[in-house]
Amino acid sequence: MTRPATSPEQEVVEARLVEAVVASFDACSDPRLKELMVSLVRHLHAFIRDVRLTEEEWGEAIEFLTRAGHITDDVRQEFILLSDTLGASMQTININNAAYENATEATVFGPFFVEDAPHVELGGDVAFGAPGEPCWVEGTVTDTQGNPLAGARIEVWEADEDGLYDVQYDAGKRSARGHLFSAADGSYRFWGLTPTPYPIPDDGPVGQMLAAVGRSPLRASHLHFMVSHPGTRTLVTHIFPEGDPIGERDSVFGLKQSLVKRFEQQAAGAPTPDGRVVEGTWSRVRFDIVLAPVGA
Repeated sequence: MTRPATSPEQEVVEARLVEAVVASFDACSDPRLKELMVSLVRHLHAFIRDVRLTEEEWGEAIEFLTRAGHITDDVRQEFILLSDTLGASMQTININNAAYENATEATVFGPFFVEDAPHVELGGDVAFGAPGEPCWVEGTVTDTQGNPLAGARIEVWEADEDGLYDVQYDAGKRSARGHLFSAADGSYRFWGLTPTPYPIPDDGPVGQMLAAVGRSPLRASHLHFMVSHPGTRTLVTHIFPEGDPIGERDSVFGLKQSLVKRFEQQAAGAPTPDGRVVEGTWSRVRFDIVLAPVGA
């Protein structure tokens, strides 16, 4: 669509307002806050001027943000969903988790982490009764020099086979999540669930936005990890099954090829690594985690 050119006089009016707003931060005593606010104003005004935003469109945007605030509660964070679906979360993670040697790549945190996940011993089951195909997960935690990291805290969480996290059923429920610690040789192992695709919550304004622009709310299948150890950068990441039908069309842009792993399907009755009897099929995957040093 061709828009009429903006007159020089109008350009002066608009530019003068930008500079007036920027100048309003001159007395800010926090240099970083001032830098953020000045850049935000310049980019926001540049967007408004570039698309020649109408008053009606600005009103709709404010209404959208208002509805996002109203639907947000202790369990659901609509603004995280908005940040995720616009790629802002992933870009912030890219900037703050710079590539370092052979360290495992980070990806989005997501809105469903909780602090009080139950502790499980090595080889334990984090499913806690959640429905889904059992999956044996194992690997090591090392630094970038290959040294094993004993006692690394490994938080894991995932959706069940119905695509729901425990807190979506009941804010106090705890299943398909847990934390464990790596052994003296850096190894870890646990039973979880084979990941399956699921939609992000799409019954609110973010879901309406995705529908309006012709995008799917589906996330690629994944299993969340958060791994920490003294002297290393805390890693927040996922692993994604090879051959997932959603793959790089992940609605929050979280998939990285280095995080795609082979979940090997096992036939019903196949022996398990720990002797557990599994009724039906199960899967297994190996994920070796490499942590970057603090400050990297």
